[in-house]
Amino acid sequence: MLLNVALPPLRDVVARHGLAASKALGQNFLFDQQLLARIAAVPGDLNGAEVLEIGPGPGGLTRALLAAGARVVAIERDRRCIPALFELAEAYPGKLDVIEGDAMQVDARKLFTGKPHIVANLPYNVGTALLVGWLSADWEPWWASMTLMFQREVADRIVAAPGSDAYGRLAVLAQWRSVPRIAMTVHRSAFTPPPKVMSAVVHVVAAPAPKGVALGKLETITAAAFGQRRKMLRQSLKGVPGALAVLETLGIDASRRAETVTIEEYIAIARALS
Repeated sequence: MLLNVALPPLRDVVARHGLAASKALGQNFLFDQQLLARIAAVPGDLNGAEVLEIGPGPGGLTRALLAAGARVVAIERDRRCIPALFELAEAYPGKLDVIEGDAMQVDARKLFTGKPHIVANLPYNVGTALLVGWLSADWEPWWASMTLMFQREVADRIVAAPGSDAYGRLAVLAQWRSVPRIAMTVHRSAFTPPPKVMSAVVHVVAAPAPKGVALGKLETITAAAFGQRRKMLRQSLKGVPGALAVLETLGIDASRRAETVTIEEYIAIARALS
């Protein structure tokens, strides 16, 4: 159910509060409410759902999430934006909780009783770190889905297939127990100020974690393999105890390079070492 609440134009709110985007905080604002509504629709029906939003800024995406019927917890470290977000909370009583703080320091899991959807136009300077943290947490995950804005280059790395230039550690970490897809691309001109790069929205849903695989082993293997991605596995993995023997046992040619090894093969190697 869409909640139609009369709100002043977002640009007016930004001007009234003097909210120029901060380069230091990786801020780029979106004002197109139709575009923001499309992003809010990516997870599906949010009516009555809990949503975690990181870096809401002046509240453009927040408006779209609230209009979709979500109950939103927004974490914002830029205290300049807090008054504008409080105004939005007053317009949607009981629907928006604003937390002033650094998302890298806040344990978001403790803010919810159920599994929230994470929907965010992530600050470019911390987006990858936040994603890795959410993917590395206990499984089953504490979130229902993730709908996240990234630089297009990062989005491509998240969904990359073996053999592609973008394929690397981030693809393995994202895909070994979840299913990511690029839901939509966003032109740089949609932002204020326009970033130097194109952007994309990535939607991530969880998949069952493969049994018998320790995340730490997978991280060790991929760090070694992709740390020297142009070298053969026999060279890049020689510093990982037992790895070369496992390759032989699994029938994986040690003359291959990291970007040719499938996610299933990385899982098999990690399982054998676990």
